Amino acid sequence: MPCLGGVRRAVGTIFVLMLACASLAGASATLLLEEPYGKLGFFTATGHAAVYLSGVCAETPLVLRPCAPGESGIVISRYNGVEGYDWIAIPLIPYLYAVDRAEDIPLYADPKMVTFLRDEYRRGHLEPAVPDLPNGAAPGGNWYELVGTSYDRAVYGFEIETTAAQDLAFIRAYNAGPNQSHFRTVSRNCADFVKDVINFYHPKALRRSIVADVGITTPKQMAKMMVRYSARHPELKSARFVIPQVPGSEARSTPVHGVVESFLKSKKYMVPAAIVSPIFAGCVAAVYLGTNADHFDPARKALVYNPLRPLEAPLGAEDRRAYQNELNHRMADTAKLGRLLRNTSPGLDAEGRPVLRVVKGEQSMEIGVSASNIFMSDAPDSVTEHLLAARLQQELRRGSSPKVSESDVERDWQMLQRALNISAAQAAERPAKLIQASSQERSERGGNRP
Repeated sequence: MPCLGGVRRAVGTIFVLMLACASLAGASATLLLEEPYGKLGFFTATGHAAVYLSGVCAETPLVLRPCAPGESGIVISRYNGVEGYDWIAIPLIPYLYAVDRAEDIPLYADPKMVTFLRDEYRRGHLEPAVPDLPNGAAPGGNWYELVGTSYDRAVYGFEIETTAAQDLAFIRAYNAGPNQSHFRTVSRNCADFVKDVINFYHPKALRRSIVADVGITTPKQMAKMMVRYSARHPELKSARFVIPQVPGSEARSTPVHGVVESFLKSKKYMVPAAIVSPIFAGCVAAVYLGTNADHFDPARKALVYNPLRPLEAPLGAEDRRAYQNELNHRMADTAKLGRLLRNTSPGLDAEGRPVLRVVKGEQSMEIGVSASNIFMSDAPDSVTEHLLAARLQQELRRGSSPKVSESDVERDWQMLQRALNISAAQAAERPAKLIQASSQERSERGGNRP
């Protein structure tokens, strides 16, 4: 393990414990600001917005109820093209990771695994709302956005205190109201839905920007208003955190912008506009600078979320570099994982945990990919090593959002050490076994001579 300063570690530990207390113990509403990704992110960088309600749970994806003790609440959101519904409610862990248990979240996910886990969850929990096609295949539409969102993008959370009475009022209102989609990009999009939900709990907390977003309600504007509202109401407990994108071979998400900001920071739009009309381009820049004087950054002061622990501060830059240098020294070819997993297919083991299967002739092998089964499978140690190294490499990479806390990277580092130690022990045994077998074979040949 890289050498880390003892005093700095002690101070950091105290700081982390203090920050962890910021996570709300009672009921809360959290605005989720989700980064853009893929082809849609190329054309518009406004991302997506949803709301996590810690005191509201789902009888079905379309019927809300109060949470029982031990339940973690739901994410409720609006997507266009989900069987005609205006909103769908999904438990928090499946919404983020497409699995029921936090310990089964894949340590490293490729597109095949993500597609498999999403469809498994749909078939087990969303079939009434999102049924199979007549031929038994998965349907089209945007339903896949409702499960496993953390495989596609990083998510920022802006949490504020609520009450049980507010939760009950919300449940009654949304169960009784119509749930039919009338999605419109300009006036009835995902951010409009979030605005209505948060304003139900805290009236007039959120509003759109006529100037910065040309009247369109955007996720970043809603997050910005949420932070301002929390600052004006210090009597309401609040917290800010980031849910990192799961390490894997999926493309990494990109920073979220408002409407004018997207135009200004996009060369494909701004360069032609500046050539055709420099005055127009100058006006766009003036609007952006005038409406973003505070330079709102979703990652500022954000703690790191992990469902298996309280909120923690991000890993420091110095510690990140120390781990990165040590990882580079020990594992030179982390890109080898893609070649090792090329001929695998996703599945579940006997306990319902995600695995990758390799079939060679009549023999098959399961590769555990979650913390709960990675050392219980029959995968070669080289696969386990490269999977853990690839995960650490992405966690330690610099980026626009925090990706890991100190305890997270220490856990993953210890798992990598365990895999390397197992491999080293087996490598030491192998020559001895070969020498013994060779000696025995020579002895047998000598004994059989005429």
